[in-house]
Amino acid sequence: MRDYTVRAISADGFVRGFAAKTTGLVQDMCNRQKTWPVASAALGRTVTMAAMMGLNLKEEKHRITIRVSGDGPLGQIIADADGQGNVRGTVDHPQTDIPRRADGKLDVGTAVGKGSIYIIKDLGLREPYTGTSPIVSGELGDDFTYYFSVSEQTPSSVGLGVLVKGEEILAAGGYMVQVMPGASDEVIDRLEQRIAGIGSISERIQEGATPEDLMYLVLGDDAEILESRPVRFRCRCSRERIEAMLRSLGKDEVESLLNEQGKAEVVCHFCGETRTFGEDELKRIIEEII
Repeated sequence: MRDYTVRAISADGFVRGFAAKTTGLVQDMCNRQKTWPVASAALGRTVTMAAMMGLNLKEEKHRITIRVSGDGPLGQIIADADGQGNVRGTVDHPQTDIPRRADGKLDVGTAVGKGSIYIIKDLGLREPYTGTSPIVSGELGDDFTYYFSVSEQTPSSVGLGVLVKGEEILAAGGYMVQVMPGASDEVIDRLEQRIAGIGSISERIQEGATPEDLMYLVLGDDAEILESRPVRFRCRCSRERIEAMLRSLGKDEVESLLNEQGKAEVVCHFCGETRTFGEDELKRIIEEII
């Protein structure tokens, strides 16, 4: 089944929701970075969140970037998405291995650690908007819920799940719901009851639940699906971008690469591709640096 996200609203108009199935997307990224299970789970949850937030972007050049900066062994996790469903992500230490929790589940919270979440929205304005909040649990669903409540003052609930078996991603996806101004206590109570009964997101998806199914479970059977968008891995790296990065190092640094190695090899952290610039190319770059 294809990967995609949906945007929906409850019948009463007081709760909006987003849901995603990202199993193939997460598998692709984990294959590229050769992640071990706890890194797969953390990266997959962050990428799923970015995919859902991307539904609010209307133009391809608009971009949302999530940076999870914890002090745990995984290091930093980065995911970004554009307005066309293109998503990518990376984790500093993909081959991280830590003991499982007492209940047998992956200990994502310890692997992420304490720190901060940063969300940068580039909507083509003069300056991107950056919001931040502390990491409260490291499990990421709770952390994004807290982010929206504190940084954007929007009462929200986020559920994220990645089911991992060795190197295989059995299921990945999530949901986000946000309460609109004017919602009554009755609306909020009903929403909380539905969320409490949804159970494991990844298990629901493994059993065949679609993003629409997740929205109906959380918002009610009479919820309206407003939009559906495919999501896929796509990296923005290119030979031109990497050459620009080499130029930014300055003439002395590029000359050092030429003299010591005779070439420059640059590996993209997102897609894993290696691009090589030979002796002649480095000499040309040096000559063109002002």
